[in-house]
Amino acid sequence: MTKTFKIVVLAKQVPDTRNVGKNAMKEDGTVNRAALPAIFNPEDMNALEQALRIKDKFPGTKVELLTMGPLRAADIIREGYFRGADGGVLLTDRKFAGADTLATSYALSMAIRKMNPDIIISGRQAIDGDTAQVGPQVAEKLGIPQVTYAESISASESGKITILRRLERGIEEVSTSYPVLITVNATAPACRPRNAKQLMRYKHASTLSEQNDNEHNSYLPLFNMEELTIPEWGVADVGGEEIKYGLSGSPTKVKKIENIVFQAKESKRLSASEEDIDSLFIELISSHTIG
Repeated sequence: MTKTFKIVVLAKQVPDTRNVGKNAMKEDGTVNRAALPAIFNPEDMNALEQALRIKDKFPGTKVELLTMGPLRAADIIREGYFRGADGGVLLTDRKFAGADTLATSYALSMAIRKMNPDIIISGRQAIDGDTAQVGPQVAEKLGIPQVTYAESISASESGKITILRRLERGIEEVSTSYPVLITVNATAPACRPRNAKQLMRYKHASTLSEQNDNEHNSYLPLFNMEELTIPEWGVADVGGEEIKYGLSGSPTKVKKIENIVFQAKESKRLSASEEDIDSLFIELISSHTIG
């Protein structure tokens, strides 16, 4: 009998910080999400591709996404459907709000215990925080092996999984047993495009809250909504200690945030003369940019 796996991909909806402008931050130091479009975290997309490749190799494998955020984060689950995932869960609850990496990893770990996967895959880090802490913290809370900086993942029926890690000075190959959590680099293969059939099949996938709030969903009875309903889980669904969620479970406190936007007037134009090149090197060395 062919081996099958249950895979959970941790994915996050993030503000597109690659296109930050002068209105990206509010006066209180928080992100002005209205000024930045919400996107699927890029490295989580690389992680999704690795999960789908395992599914291609082992038919019957189930790939689900797990994301935490407001209702609009259900877009992440839909995007997963469009590319070949089998489902997903949205963690959404006011009690999750304000979570730092510690509280986020606690919520995710509690949900993962309920989902009970063989393999957990996530991006190395999110572009809105760049901490690379959530994946390893989830593994630590679950008490399972973790492998970071993955560039490719090869599952086998023998009970072992082999990972190629892209490190600063080369590539390392490691093997471990299931269950395992793996974080994936941006250097891993890009995720496959949307599948037209999957798009048509799941474009109406939505949470119960979305179905109840949308006044234009009179056509939904025409579809099999049992298949198209995205589960919403709150604190009551995943259990655990409430004090460890959200702000109360977040020891990280932001003292100050500065929004620095480089303007054209800060640029320097140099000629190809040896004198200009020498002066540039002296400036870079004195500022410890190089050397």
